[in-house]
Amino acid sequence: MLLYSSVYHARDPQSSSNYGSEIYNLSDYDNLTSNRLCMIKPSGRHLARLLMRMGKKLVMLPVEEVDMSAVKYEHEVIQAPHLTGFSLKLFVWMVEAPLVGSLLLSFLKKQNKLDKLLQNTVIPEQPMFKPEFPPQDPEPGVIVVEEDGTPEGRVESALKCLPPYDSSGFMSGDSNASFRYWKIRDYAHAYRSGLATPSMVAEHIIPAIEEFSSRNPPTPLLISFDAVDVRKQAEASTKRFREGNPLSILDGIFMAIKDDIDCYPYPSKGATTWFHEVRSVKQDAVSVSRLRSCGVILIGKANMHELGLGTTGNNSNYGTTRNPHAPERYTGGSSSGPAAIVASGLCSAALGTDGGGSIRIPSSLCGVVGLKTTYGRTSMTGALCDAGTVEIIGPIASTVEDVMLVYAAILGSSPADKISLRPSPPCLPILSSYESSNALGSLRLGKYTEWFNDVHSTDISDKCEDVLNLLSRTHGCKITEIVIPELREMRAAHIVSIGSESMCSLSPDCGDGKGVKLTYDTRTNLALFRSFTASDYVAAQRLRRRIMYYHMEIFKKVDIIVTPTTGMTAPIIPPSALTFGETDLQVSGYLMRFIIAANLLGLPAISVPVGYDKQGLPIGLQLIGRPWGEASILRVASAVEELCATPKKRPASFYDILKVN
Repeated sequence: MLLYSSVYHARDPQSSSNYGSEIYNLSDYDNLTSNRLCMIKPSGRHLARLLMRMGKKLVMLPVEEVDMSAVKYEHEVIQAPHLTGFSLKLFVWMVEAPLVGSLLLSFLKKQNKLDKLLQNTVIPEQPMFKPEFPPQDPEPGVIVVEEDGTPEGRVESALKCLPPYDSSGFMSGDSNASFRYWKIRDYAHAYRSGLATPSMVAEHIIPAIEEFSSRNPPTPLLISFDAVDVRKQAEASTKRFREGNPLSILDGIFMAIKDDIDCYPYPSKGATTWFHEVRSVKQDAVSVSRLRSCGVILIGKANMHELGLGTTGNNSNYGTTRNPHAPERYTGGSSSGPAAIVASGLCSAALGTDGGGSIRIPSSLCGVVGLKTTYGRTSMTGALCDAGTVEIIGPIASTVEDVMLVYAAILGSSPADKISLRPSPPCLPILSSYESSNALGSLRLGKYTEWFNDVHSTDISDKCEDVLNLLSRTHGCKITEIVIPELREMRAAHIVSIGSESMCSLSPDCGDGKGVKLTYDTRTNLALFRSFTASDYVAAQRLRRRIMYYHMEIFKKVDIIVTPTTGMTAPIIPPSALTFGETDLQVSGYLMRFIIAANLLGLPAISVPVGYDKQGLPIGLQLIGRPWGEASILRVASAVEELCATPKKRPASFYDILKVN
């Protein structure tokens, strides 16, 4: 790990003075020799000896004193084994063994420099135990929606922000036309025109869902599904249309709910085999209730990576959901089922949760749109992860306008978050006027080039770079070079934060013996999380304040930070991973490379598809906004979507359920 004295100093324990104003690579002191000491000038030699005498304790500069122009980008290589099958089972046995496990985990943390950062470094900032946002300037070209109004009213406001609906292509019958997904307004048009009914569409969806569940090996999209209930909801919606009383533009729209969000009367298992035994579901989550009031037809609980503790979507309990673009590959996780359901055409939208990229990663890998809202913008009441500081509930949809409609329905902070976070009023971008074009052109996009290009394949960075150039040429968006310090520290702070919070919520059940019923990769993660100490957690929160400071400084110069969504496209599923699971932290590192800031700092972010790599696998572009800046990232995402409209690739597994012929 490279540590620079622009960020780190050594401190004499007997003095408040800081030493080391010269820039030195402090990793040189890991293996000091007398000859190397002689190569350092006197002040540096004193620093080196002091570090040795203090056990190499490092002291970070106060964040306000860090020279961001001196920051060096560092490619991170995660040191951890890739395990599946019997080797994974053996590894889990070892890490859960009292003595061997602690030694093994200590070795792995040392290999990845976690111990040096969290335990051997003095971090001068006060802890930030949940995101704290400074006041934000109003966004241009927006309307303010009534947070305390009805979901139907907010959806109607969102509908007025969209460009006029063009039904001319609905029944074009052109077999040569490029592929596109049916949008929510397409369904609404079909229902209102009498070309289809929700009940008709239900009869196309139900057999497709049942087909996925009966495959060998199983590849279920849904964990909980009741065809009778789906038909009942569809019949009620069909009746409302027949009587001319649809509840909203979302009436009759089919949506899936991730299995860690309550959707009564289904259980919330979190894709485990037992969580429903210790936690009953008595009502809808707040976000689900808001969708139901708009007439949404809820088709069931979508598959996911167990308890959300993984990035691939692997699930050996129920079967691993496959990527609709390449069934031999992962969807990404942990919202694997929601993304696959949308990408396969079975639903226009779905709800997921995002604590570490769990909406954006699968959206990127499956070629759909995923929105992570500002922390606290949507209520977490009724979700398994309702007590965390990095998670949100957000929509996945096939298009930006559909994400916007669903977001309008579910937004609204909880009473507690309104008090503690003081959210700015929710806004939506006006996409249907000349002023919207002016607002788009005034936005400044920040790009950290060395980070942007740190991907597994240049197909990703090249495609994302092309889109930025198109935005600049077409709309006049200014691309500004930025630097983001302490990216490795940010990743460490995130894993300690989400891991400690997950362990805290699961400890009582693991203590009751439920832990051995979890999948092997989940147990591996929990063993690591269990090894974090209270001081590790506090250190992570001190780092959170530093990283927030850097980002708020960056947002004084730019409006949006732009990155690829993931550092690689969909990875292949090893056959041995289907039964016992898989742990591959190198893959997780690539999938999570760009997404952590939005979770640790609570920032809004969106993934929008921009094309494909040479293997035909989807690539996503990520837009990270200022706190409460959903309108701006939705505006740019809509422009990106329009620029990348053709050619669209039809997924290998796709169902045209809006059959009106």
